[in-house]
Amino acid sequence: MNKIVTAEQAAATIEDGQTVAASGVIGWIVPDKTLQALGQRFRDSGSPRGLTFYFPCGTGDAVGIKGMDHVAQEGLMKRIVSGSYINPVDPTTGQRPALMQLIQQNKVEAYSWPIGASMQWLREVARKSPGYISRVGLGTYVDPDLGGGKFTAICEQDLIKKIRLDGEELLYYPTWNIDVAIIRATSADEFGNLSFEEEPLLSSGMALALAAKACGGRVIAQVKRLVKRGERAATAVRFPGIFVDQLVVDEEMLMGSDVSSDPAYLQPAEQFTRLPDIPFGPDKVIARRAACEVRRQELSIFGFGAAADIPLVMVEQGTITPDNAYDDYWFTTEHGSYGGIVMNGWQFSANRHPDALIDGLMQFDVIDGGLCRFAALAFAEYDAAGHVNVSKFGRANPGAGGFTDIAANARRLVFTGTFTTAGLQVSYHDGQMQIEQEGKVCKFVHQAQSITYRVSEGVARQQSALIITERAVLDLMAFPPAHILQPLPLMDPALFIP
Repeated sequence: MNKIVTAEQAAATIEDGQTVAASGVIGWIVPDKTLQALGQRFRDSGSPRGLTFYFPCGTGDAVGIKGMDHVAQEGLMKRIVSGSYINPVDPTTGQRPALMQLIQQNKVEAYSWPIGASMQWLREVARKSPGYISRVGLGTYVDPDLGGGKFTAICEQDLIKKIRLDGEELLYYPTWNIDVAIIRATSADEFGNLSFEEEPLLSSGMALALAAKACGGRVIAQVKRLVKRGERAATAVRFPGIFVDQLVVDEEMLMGSDVSSDPAYLQPAEQFTRLPDIPFGPDKVIARRAACEVRRQELSIFGFGAAADIPLVMVEQGTITPDNAYDDYWFTTEHGSYGGIVMNGWQFSANRHPDALIDGLMQFDVIDGGLCRFAALAFAEYDAAGHVNVSKFGRANPGAGGFTDIAANARRLVFTGTFTTAGLQVSYHDGQMQIEQEGKVCKFVHQAQSITYRVSEGVARQQSALIITERAVLDLMAFPPAHILQPLPLMDPALFIP
């Protein structure tokens, strides 16, 4: 059976009203050519219509690797469920991604689940379970009492329910069918056996494929090249071709955002290469202070945003070197890359110079099992009731990504971010910071627009938590302090020296 088809031929097999799931983490492991062909088919013919899309993670960078933005078209996309949404401004047009515009204009049923749920739910679909059950997310934006993960007003169906089991309240995500899974690997033979030898992440692809097959659906795999059957050892094949229906070959496939090919994302190294510089300013001050909380030989997980600067600053300071990076500092993200240096920006989620890699579902077993002892995460709002928000604020609807699972299960938490944003200007002199202009938006608010983490629940779980900003470090407690220290201890002046 010939499984090799063009992207256009693969897209032509998708029918009205189907549920289509696709892999990808920002620009990594995105089957972009196939998603592009599906979007182009709709523009050309008006078909297929009324699709439900399932993306366990935010897929694509909406600029160079558009990912989910290819299919963000009114009429094509009826509903979307995703673990996160990408929201950059296109530098050439000044526009937000097409998908974010659909969400803001209330033109698509948009739901957002924690990535832990969007990953683990696939396992339940694959084994034909009635649904996924979790404690994670109770009392947050995915709790049915607080919106149930609905991000647009036209969402009517409740995709998350609250149940009671043995006297305990839990969140229940009922399963539903996946008709088509679009995944990506590096190479395949003519039978469809898949290898991921040039992918710095495994993510959800294999789980998506098995979920679709269990539902009687089809699997489309996009690869960079074909190899002869038997050319690779069985140990090099990660996914059997018996579960692959169609193969799309894209010889020009990029490794990731702004990365055509780079072996540094695939293996350890004796020297660190091409790490990005972090310009001196508030973000760097925050990363320097947060780095003081990182301990040797403790599995540390870093989230998207300001927190991802911390390992890079530790390298710049000489705290982490190629000699001690693997034995003393154990770094990961929610996407399963271990060792080496966590990257920031559009390269986030794939570590540079890693020494191990596991898939997305297994990584959330690690996270939900509490094996990541320390976590550094960004924050968008913190309110008077002790609620942290990263999931929905202003006109931004990014979702929580891995934040909810990480924050619920790490022993020590650090939330990083500037005190204000949108126009903050500061200067530095003699180890001190001067605020020249406050940002228009204060992140410390009376009531958060969305709840992604509750400090009171964390304290009950015996977690410790700090908020680290460019001007203060706050120890989060479940009660007001009895008195304020006078004089207040000052942050180390060395933090403010370029």
